Amino acid sequence: MGLISRVRNLWRGFLSLWISGIEKEHPEIAYENAINSMVGKYAKLKSATAAIIRRREDLEERFKQSNADLQQTEAELNTAVSTNQDDLAVVLIQKKNQLLAQLEELKADLESARSDADSAKSSLLSVQGEIHKLKAERDSMLAKMQSAQARMRIQEQLDGLSVDDEVRALDNVRTHIKNTIAEANLGKELSDTSLDGRLANLRNQVGDVQAKQELAELKARKAAQQAAQGQKTM
Repeated sequence: MGLISRVRNLWRGFLSLWISGIEKEHPEIAYENAINSMVGKYAKLKSATAAIIRRREDLEERFKQSNADLQQTEAELNTAVSTNQDDLAVVLIQKKNQLLAQLEELKADLESARSDADSAKSSLLSVQGEIHKLKAERDSMLAKMQSAQARMRIQEQLDGLSVDDEVRALDNVRTHIKNTIAEANLGKELSDTSLDGRLANLRNQVGDVQAKQELAELKARKAAQQAAQGQKTM
């Protein structure tokens, strides 16, 4: 029996967690369940309040009738005394005393019934107010949640978590362009370090060296000519 009870409690725990998860994902369900529960309690309380009010009305009618009977009995008693009908007067006095006791009892019951009816009506209005309050809270909270969800979707788009196909395609194009430029730069770097490239650079350097040597020779010949002319004039 203990094992069965533990299994039952475990199952109830799993069920409670599952329902709690659904309510978090769909809070409108939780609000509707709470509202429906309060509406059910309101209906039961309303039925009980109606029964209390009917009892109060019944007591009020009985009290009214007993009071009328008392007035009638007193009138009959006065007549019996006035006409010296002592035997009837004794019966009427007993009836009067019974009616007085009955009125006292009805008065106490009526006061209790009125108090119960006022309390029940107050509770009924309180539950009704809580239902209206809960409905207003539901509308407000669901509106806030929808607004928050909209802001989260916008933020996700701004953070790039929801990139359109066109934007992804543009990123691919950018990557391709960068790769093409890198390949071109790599070709130039390879040509600069290849044997043919080095030989071409060497040829350019040889031409520069020969030109410099030829310039030096021209300058030397010119200097020699100027020196020879200087000696002739002396």
